[in-house]
Amino acid sequence: MSLLFTPLTLRGVTLPNRVAVSPMCQYSSVDGHPNEWHLVHLGSRAAGGAGLVFTEAAAVQAVGRISPDDAGLWDDAHIASWRPIVDFIHAHGAVAGVQLAHAGRKGSTYSPFAEQRGGVADADGGWTPVAPSAVPFDETYRTPAELDAAGIAEVVADFAAAARRALAAGFRVVEVHAAHGYLLHEFLSPLSNHRTDAYGGSAENRTRLTREVTAAVRAEVGEDVPVFVRVSATDWVEGGWTAEDSVELARDLAALGADLIDVSTGGNVPAADIPTGPGYQVPFAEAVRRKADVPTGAVGMITDARQAEQVLADGSADLVLLGREFLRDPYWPLHAARQLGVQVDPPVQYARAF
Repeated sequence: MSLLFTPLTLRGVTLPNRVAVSPMCQYSSVDGHPNEWHLVHLGSRAAGGAGLVFTEAAAVQAVGRISPDDAGLWDDAHIASWRPIVDFIHAHGAVAGVQLAHAGRKGSTYSPFAEQRGGVADADGGWTPVAPSAVPFDETYRTPAELDAAGIAEVVADFAAAARRALAAGFRVVEVHAAHGYLLHEFLSPLSNHRTDAYGGSAENRTRLTREVTAAVRAEVGEDVPVFVRVSATDWVEGGWTAEDSVELARDLAALGADLIDVSTGGNVPAADIPTGPGYQVPFAEAVRRKADVPTGAVGMITDARQAEQVLADGSADLVLLGREFLRDPYWPLHAARQLGVQVDPPVQYARAF
């Protein structure tokens, strides 16, 4: 019996297996609307056998986009654009999940496909990003405006509103993005949060916004929809957010109704000497799972079926998320099943190949 191809039930949703498509920005939207590219990109991973297919980060505010080409859920008009994509994913046996996000100080930047780099000027479609403190990510990014109390309250409300739109579009899993140096992570880390009010200083204060957002999203989606939270378990920089901080936060989030902690690392500051390698982030997922007693997802350079199976067998995580490997191979789960000796039925249109 393969653990990788064992169903996973969280609240009222059962994933058919434990292989998930990690959120990956496509920088191909217009005014926040996904399009045919997203239908084919996400739909092919569902047809390829993934149990859970996450969208890229969907911005909860227009100023919460990373680039002008990002997808969003800040407007009711976005619901109709997402619905056919979600319906296609579900029609092919996978569960559709959405990642709700706010880019914070890393917003208003050019996509990787553009010739330019760094911050996008207002005249070119950019905007003034917002952050816990008026400190840019680096010298090429725009200097953000520091959020005041009203702005923070609006962020919480907009995450909840985006979660409502996600349900209207048919999504069955909602993930709060609190990793990779985006707004919630910026509040978590003392490297980017220099505030002296109720949202800065102590760990309790710096985690307040992530806790408020998670609670608001949980209240909005009801009792049957799983809520995930993606965290960066460490900043990889001395004096920053740590693995121990992540364990404490995970305990708090679980108490607020988070069902799974999706464990990544880094992204908040230009960090050097990150010891990347196969499965390099898995130990952080294992530590959160064991110490906080909450289900976790492992992500980061997981490419081989037996490697993914071992992550689950070791008790390091309950779910395995693949990113770039899914870009290389949309049908990775079908190939993994064959490698592990598991019978998985491909779409009937593809059966002759398997």
